[in-house]
Amino acid sequence: MIHRYIGAGLLCATTVLFSCSEKKAQGPGQNGGGGQKSGPLPVEALLVKTETISNAIEVTGTILPNEVTEIRPEISGRLVYLNLREGGTVKKGDLLAKIFDGDLQAQVKKLKVQLQIANKTEERQRELLKINGISQQDYDLSLLAVNNLLADIELTEVNISRTEIRAPYAGKIGLKRVSPGAYISPANILTTISEIDRLRLEFSIPEKYSSEISNGLDIDFNVEGSGTIYRAVITARESSVDEMTRNLSVRADIQDEDRFLVPGSFAKVKIILGRNDNAIMIPTQSVIPVARGKQIVVLNGGEIEFRSIRTGVRDSARVQVVEGLSAGDTLITTGLMFLRPDSKVKVTRLQ
Repeated sequence: MIHRYIGAGLLCATTVLFSCSEKKAQGPGQNGGGGQKSGPLPVEALLVKTETISNAIEVTGTILPNEVTEIRPEISGRLVYLNLREGGTVKKGDLLAKIFDGDLQAQVKKLKVQLQIANKTEERQRELLKINGISQQDYDLSLLAVNNLLADIELTEVNISRTEIRAPYAGKIGLKRVSPGAYISPANILTTISEIDRLRLEFSIPEKYSSEISNGLDIDFNVEGSGTIYRAVITARESSVDEMTRNLSVRADIQDEDRFLVPGSFAKVKIILGRNDNAIMIPTQSVIPVARGKQIVVLNGGEIEFRSIRTGVRDSARVQVVEGLSAGDTLITTGLMFLRPDSKVKVTRLQ
C-alpha cells in the first residue's frame, strides 16, 4: 500500500518537471510566453476641410388670422335683427345685428319737440334783452335750456347708434351664438369675425437666439397635409423673454395664399439665422466627452494629440467645431476608446 502512494507521487512530480521544461523550450515569442509588443493600432482618419453651412433652427408655430374679434353688443336689449351668415364674408360697416331702440327713438322725438319750444323762447328772450325788457340772467337761462336739450338729443342718438352692431372690418363670420328675439348684454358673444385675407404666423424661439431675430427676416414653414414650403416675413417680436418658458414670442406675416393655410393650423417653422462659409464639420462620434468639455484626437507628425475643442451647431450626424481644429488637420475618427497619449496608430483609410 505504501509503495503504491510513493509511485503516484513520483508520477506527478515527473509530469510537472516535464511541463516546465516544455515551456522553457518554447521561448518568449511563442504561445505560452508574454512580453510580445503589439503593432500600431489601425484607425480611420478624416482630412479636415471647411464648408458652407447655415445655422438653422426648427420650431413649432400657429397660423392665425391677421385680426380676429369677438362681436359683442355695447348695451343690453332685445335682439330684433340678426344678419350673421355663418362662414360668410362681410364688408367693413355692414350691419350684423340690431337691438330694439323704440324707447330711444321716442325719447329723441320728445326732446326735439322740447327743443322747438326752447328755441322760440330763446328768440323772444333775445329780442327782449335788446330793449332791456329782461335781465341778462333770464336770457342766459333760456339759452342754457336750448343747449341742454341739444346735448340730450346727441346723447340719445349715440345710444341709438350703439343698438346697431356693425362689422369693424372686412372679414369672415364665425359660428352664430345667439338667435333673434334673445335678450342680450355686453357679456354675450354674438359671433367672431376674422380677417383672413391676411394671415400671420406666431411662434417662440429659445432665448439664446433672440439677438439674431430681427424684423424683415425671411422664414420658411410647412403645414400638415401639404408638401409645399411657404414663406413668411418677421414683422414683430416680443420686447422681453418669457420668464416661465425662457422663450421669445415672434410674429410673421405669411406671404403665400393656399387652401391648406387655415387659421389655427399647426406649422413647422424653419429659421435660417446665419451663414458660415468657413465652417468645420466633423462626425459626432469623433468627439470625446470629458469632465470639463470635449476633446478630439488629431494625428500630428505621426504622433497622436488630444485637443480640447468648442462646438457649435449640430445636425443628426455631424457637429461644428468653432475652436481647437483647423483646416488641413488629420482627425482620427475610429478606435478612440483604445487610444492613449503614447499610442501608435496606422491610418487604414483617409477620407
